[in-house]
Amino acid sequence: MKNQLLLFLLITLFSFSFSHGRRLKVVSDITVFISKNDSVKRGTNNIAPVLVATGNQIYCPGSSLKIVTNMTFTDPDDTGIDAVYIQISSGYVINEDILTLTGTHPNINSTWNSFTGKLSLTGISSQPTYAELEAAIEDIEFSNNTTNPSGSRSFSITIGQANYLPSNGHYYEFKPNVGVLWSDAKILAQNSTYYGLQGYLATISSADEAQISGEQATGAGWIGGSDEETEGTWKWMTGPELGTTFWIGNFTGYTNNYAFWNSSEPNNLGDEDYAHITAVGVGIPGSWNDLSNTGDTSGNYQPKGYIVEYGGMPGDPILNISTSTTLTIPSITNTTTATRCGDGSVTIEATSNTGIVHWYSTATGGALLATGNSFTTPIISADTIFYAVAHSPNCPDDNRSPVAAYVTPRPILTANSPYFMCEESYKVIEVLTTSGIMFWYDSPTSTTPIFLGTNFVVPNINQDTTYYAEADYNGCLSVRIPIEVKVFQVPIVTDEDFIICENDTLTLDAGVTNVSYLWSTGATTPTIPYDGQANYSVTVTTPAPESCSKVKNFTILAYTRPEITSVQVSDLTVTIFVTGNGVYEYSIDGSAFQTSNVFTVSEGGFYTCVVREIGNDCGFDTESFIVVSFPSFFTPNSDTFNDTWTVKGISNYPNAEIKIFDRFGKLMFVINNENPSWDGTFNGKIVPASDYWYIAKINESFPENRGHFSLKR
Repeated sequence: MKNQLLLFLLITLFSFSFSHGRRLKVVSDITVFISKNDSVKRGTNNIAPVLVATGNQIYCPGSSLKIVTNMTFTDPDDTGIDAVYIQISSGYVINEDILTLTGTHPNINSTWNSFTGKLSLTGISSQPTYAELEAAIEDIEFSNNTTNPSGSRSFSITIGQANYLPSNGHYYEFKPNVGVLWSDAKILAQNSTYYGLQGYLATISSADEAQISGEQATGAGWIGGSDEETEGTWKWMTGPELGTTFWIGNFTGYTNNYAFWNSSEPNNLGDEDYAHITAVGVGIPGSWNDLSNTGDTSGNYQPKGYIVEYGGMPGDPILNISTSTTLTIPSITNTTTATRCGDGSVTIEATSNTGIVHWYSTATGGALLATGNSFTTPIISADTIFYAVAHSPNCPDDNRSPVAAYVTPRPILTANSPYFMCEESYKVIEVLTTSGIMFWYDSPTSTTPIFLGTNFVVPNINQDTTYYAEADYNGCLSVRIPIEVKVFQVPIVTDEDFIICENDTLTLDAGVTNVSYLWSTGATTPTIPYDGQANYSVTVTTPAPESCSKVKNFTILAYTRPEITSVQVSDLTVTIFVTGNGVYEYSIDGSAFQTSNVFTVSEGGFYTCVVREIGNDCGFDTESFIVVSFPSFFTPNSDTFNDTWTVKGISNYPNAEIKIFDRFGKLMFVINNENPSWDGTFNGKIVPASDYWYIAKINESFPENRGHFSLKR
């Protein structure tokens, strides 16, 4: 009866297992553990195998290398297992990296999945033994089909199908479930276990984690991120990172942790609050997009499942069902160039992931120059490329990285020192440079420039001076060179002023000997005669190399002899007009002189005026003139005073005629050369006292003169 009951329980357990796609290993003990990968472990003392692999190695590009040097399974109560999975879990490059089972393993079948980077080992006719699996794993070789691969590759070896990431010890498994809601996927993931590890929707915080859970997974689906609490604030809603913010904003947002959104994601189209690994072929492989809780009903944005992550939860057991090794591809991880000024040596640097750096002068071949992270070059005069390689004893020094040693050409200056200049002037001196900016200094050690540029305008200096020129080309300085400026004295000359009279002679003298002369007239002699100009100048120049010039100016003030142009007589007022530029005085009698050219005479008559230049005694001029005077009254009373009306000075004009009229226009008398005066009678009769009018015609040069006078009794 007891055996029948046991058989019934076993049949029932088998039925349950097969109906759920589970595999059951039957042992004598009935205690059964169902792990996350749906394998069944048995026995009170049944212990999961412990996997240990050794063999962190250097991989030489272009070769094949076994990924382990030793592989062991430790399992006290089992001799084998159905399958082992070897995956390139970090650094995998699809279509370049490959794992291959080599050697002869009659009971082992290997299957390579290039999409996931995983090699599966299973039995051909029966379950493989641990010894067979150890031998097979030790014969797995890694290769890369490119010329210069870089970085490192980590290999996970595990007995479960979940992807194992050695860097954090977590496992990742894609669960296919077309159309599953994010909220349901979260619950399903939390209800999953893997060899006793608690599952949760994946939370991804590094690039290698993103690659193995997304790009190298067997499918794309939900992960544990959401901004359902606060729009635009994305947090992990599951696992150990629960509540951790990993993104702020939309596709233009930012992260302080890690995020791997696809281009233009997240975009929140249709209230999309949940993170999803984007379908294969859409944008960046393994990247994320945001979807609504349901996603689309078909196509690339229809959820096809979800990613479960195992590891890191409180209470998780410590598992040794996975192990890993690493192959490091020798490479230069960092280089530091160097620049020097002018010919010489520089020290360049490089670091490698092997710890050893070899230096060469060529990209291939050539002799080894030096070893070590720092390399001091031989003397170079131009930019030179050297090559650093991460050296490994088993690899040729082929994958070389260029490291530049730069030489900034030191500027070369060209100058024609010394320069010559004359005092009381300025001089432009020039220093040419092959490169850079020219700086000028007043001493060989000064750090403060006094001028910048190739052409330096020397200020007015009166003694020999040395300046210093230096060019700066991107911090590379030329040799600072002295530039001498020799200063020569200019000729000593003094301007002169001369005052002369018209027609006087004068000789202008430069007053300096042993020089060359250039007068404003074009003459080149030391002296020239005055020729009537008001201003002269002469440039005197010392002989070369001084060639210093000075200009002497002459100002000539020539006073002309006075020349009387006219004498105007208006009644008894005489005005004398003169041309000339002198200082003049005037006289109408030859003895009494005055500075005014206007005279008042007491009576008409014949006069002679004299004008003389008194400033510099530059001559005189004379002219005679006649004053014709018309009296304003006369008193014909026989007292011998003013008894007749006569025009004084008219006797000098024989053709003169003066007609006298009474107030009624009656002609009373005519004064002429024969009748020089009127006695106040008409036809022998005395005319009454009254005003009388006259019309005087002196000669053709005098205008007709009209006026009146009084006859008083």
